[in-house]
Amino acid sequence: MATLPPEGANAAQAALLAQVGKLRRLADLPVEGKRVLLRVDFDVPLTPAGGVADDSKIAAALPTIRHLVDRNARVIVASHLGRPDGRPNPRWSLEPAAARLAALLERDIILADEAVGDGARKVVADLRDGHVAMLENLRFHAGEEANEDAFARALAAHAEVYVNDAFACAHRAHASTVGVARLVAARGAGLLLLAELEALGRLLGPVNHPFVAVVGGGAVADRIGALDSLIGRVDCFLVGGALAATFLKARGHGVGKSRVEDDRLGAARSFLKRAEERRAEVLLPVDVVAGTGPEAARGETHRADAIPAELVALDVGPETAAGFADRIARARTVFWSGAMGVCERPAFAQGTLAAARAVAACQGLTVVGGGESVAALRQAGGANKVTHLSTGGEAALLVLEGRPLAALAALSQ
Repeated sequence: MATLPPEGANAAQAALLAQVGKLRRLADLPVEGKRVLLRVDFDVPLTPAGGVADDSKIAAALPTIRHLVDRNARVIVASHLGRPDGRPNPRWSLEPAAARLAALLERDIILADEAVGDGARKVVADLRDGHVAMLENLRFHAGEEANEDAFARALAAHAEVYVNDAFACAHRAHASTVGVARLVAARGAGLLLLAELEALGRLLGPVNHPFVAVVGGGAVADRIGALDSLIGRVDCFLVGGALAATFLKARGHGVGKSRVEDDRLGAARSFLKRAEERRAEVLLPVDVVAGTGPEAARGETHRADAIPAELVALDVGPETAAGFADRIARARTVFWSGAMGVCERPAFAQGTLAAARAVAACQGLTVVGGGESVAALRQAGGANKVTHLSTGGEAALLVLEGRPLAALAALSQ
């Protein structure tokens, strides 16, 4: 990983540099012939038939897995999938992910029927140098999300070396991301984790301008910290998705039945005021596609300041989409996180797809985070045209905000 440039660093970059500087790299870990517990994020979408619908997270972990295999490590892959609420549930078995990993690696993958216990111990004990096994879903155990010491110790018993390559979970203080790291002396960061931090670090250092941030999705609470931290660095914020309704109301507009976070209106007004003071543009939708609800078969285009009282804004309108695309086209640096509308519904996906096409065509530095944004890029055929696709939307926002990630702190202790 390249060293992040110190010149022009702000508080968020300084915090990131401090954490990254303490991490041990994969190449420095003694993995030959050792049992390596590798925490990845294989929380992938599944098809109705139970297969993997999108294998991008699995593919992103391949460089680290291949590195370990090539060095004759005994690789024990660990992940969660879905929300099984702390107990076994066949619906959330990692079997489809194991099958897809086997196909991508072109080698057999042994899937244990549990993460800890006699079955898992036998799979680990039988593992040979250069071979790969996978533990069953970590969240089949309540101790995972509770960061329970007993569960962390049971996982740590599998490992002589611990590697975290799950950037999307790096902000979670769970047993497999924090508890285990503190119990295994030989520990470090995987290639994907470091690549993610490097890409986001570039946004925190000197960049080419105009710098445009495209922010959508839902909750203001999840994004306001990152938005605030980018004031003074970003030249133009493009705000869409459900997020926009709160900002529109903060500017005094009626938004029909669109969901508004009334308890965040003050934060939204404060952000708008600070952005104006720092001469950063904040562009909100000028028109929207509105309907009776997300399940509506189609929507109607209305001015954003005149949404009918009985309707909900479900996508940015065509004028807004075109205006946002123009700003993205003129940018030299772009960060995009969050959909512009209810993009899982074709009737309300056009704003998000327009943003995806514009970001893919941008010739500058482009970093995209969040599942919906990444999925839209893939649908638009632009996934291979951006500088970096982040596997972790929420974790990426926290990095930009300058907040420490629990998993990195545990790795660096």
